[in-house]
Amino acid sequence: MDVLGWLLDSDPAIRWQVMQDLMDAPADEVQAERARVSTDGWGGRLLSMQGADGQWDGGTYRPAWADDSKPFFDAWTATHFVLQSLREFGLDPRSEQARRAVGLVRENARWDYNGEPYFDGEAEPCINGIALASGAYFGEDAARIVERLLAVHLRDGGWNCWAEDGNAVSSFHSTICSIEGLLEWERARGGDAAVADARRAGEEYLLERALFRRRSTGEVADPRFLMLSDPMRWFYDILRGLDHFRIARPERDDRCAEAIEVLRAKQRPQGYWMLENTHAGATHFDFDQAEGFPSRWITLRALRVLRWWDGSGPIRAAGA
Repeated sequence: MDVLGWLLDSDPAIRWQVMQDLMDAPADEVQAERARVSTDGWGGRLLSMQGADGQWDGGTYRPAWADDSKPFFDAWTATHFVLQSLREFGLDPRSEQARRAVGLVRENARWDYNGEPYFDGEAEPCINGIALASGAYFGEDAARIVERLLAVHLRDGGWNCWAEDGNAVSSFHSTICSIEGLLEWERARGGDAAVADARRAGEEYLLERALFRRRSTGEVADPRFLMLSDPMRWFYDILRGLDHFRIARPERDDRCAEAIEVLRAKQRPQGYWMLENTHAGATHFDFDQAEGFPSRWITLRALRVLRWWDGSGPIRAAGA
């Protein structure tokens, strides 16, 4: 199977990242393809769904139609998770479409929890980490979210949305969301010792556990951490962890090695990886994949992680 050709036969959100991260294509060609995210395919489609009030599906974290009197369930159609998707698609923050969409969010979106502006954040670190990553990526002032994350940083190095005090045990889920947000903030705003220290402490929390094991017993902390998922939402798995360390620690850390080999073993003989775990909940539409089938998103992410780890050159098209 020509995996590179299969990846390129897809949405602009995938194509431009394949061109940049796997092929080392010329910068002007990459940028031309990336520009299409704002108008074509999934990116253009999501942007067209934004309401005049700046919201998607009428809400910030939960859509307007959600009934809070009923047991909690996940839905991925409101503003918070749409911004996360647009960032993962690589929507150019400088584009007219991005500036307009994010400006509407800045002016209008308010958290259900506390009524504060979206880029000021709310209470839970898993939510704030994603919001911070989006704010930093799109050039927004999200310093208040940074303050909130630093204020609830736990003694064991990570974060947990259910922590009652600093002695609580951290969560893989909350920790990955938090360190992703802090790293995006550092990349956008430059060095800050407190932010860098907190982010690296969160990374140590994961690394001390080989990215998926309990520190106390060495057992797999949760079988789902070994199941590859996309979109990731607020959930953790080893590929999400490895993709973070690909950026945060390009020099590589040997404590990632076991997770790398788990990921490598999941590659099918044809060259692709499967979508193994779908996070159930309402969506606007599916991103070209179904659970139990080959996934372009996961294959792209896995190949660039392995390219980083192996130090290999660009991937060439079949016959090139």
